[in-house]
Amino acid sequence: MSEHVRNAYAQAAEQAVHLLATDEVARRWGDESVLAGMSVGALAGHLARSVLQVEWFLDGPVAEAEPVSPVRYYARLAGTTVHDSALNTGVRARSEETAAAGPAAVAEETRAAWERLAKRLESEPADRRVAVLHRPGEEMLLDGYLQTRCVELTVHLEDLALSVGTPPPASGAALSIAVDVLVAAARDRHGDQAVLHALARRERDTELALHVL
Repeated sequence: MSEHVRNAYAQAAEQAVHLLATDEVARRWGDESVLAGMSVGALAGHLARSVLQVEWFLDGPVAEAEPVSPVRYYARLAGTTVHDSALNTGVRARSEETAAAGPAAVAEETRAAWERLAKRLESEPADRRVAVLHRPGEEMLLDGYLQTRCVELTVHLEDLALSVGTPPPASGAALSIAVDVLVAAARDRHGDQAVLHALARRERDTELALHVL
């Protein structure tokens, strides 16, 4: 599992590195993205953080807290569809903070972090924990956290590509990981009956059970 997840993450992160360095992203940095209320620059900053944060979290302190699973990481999120929720406000603020450096700096910082991670992930043990720095006191197993980054990378690679008019990158192993995590999160949040309705009886899908993010 560890090698599969790490390889999938590394491939998706490489796609993000290449997209962030394109002229299309730089030219449209200040334009509105396909996500309401987020500029292309903010969306690019959010995408970049799925590479940058892995390194930051690896360097953060850990206290051997009970690790949060990737499924629970998403299943418990509240306010995902509310524009001004605490969750979305925090995401936008962190994204804009990263984007403030400008397109060239964001692209270069992300590329450098990815190159370091490509080597570092080969040697990190399977039981390696990371601190979730924007949720003080929380920890995840590294491979669990990388699964959440596969979700973020596959979702926002498409968002950013569509925002600047370029073809979305070809889907890879990260996409399968993302779907598995999000469907499991939907089951955790809503229960199997509601997810069954969403998959097979949409007229009974009153909870929009597959809408995790």
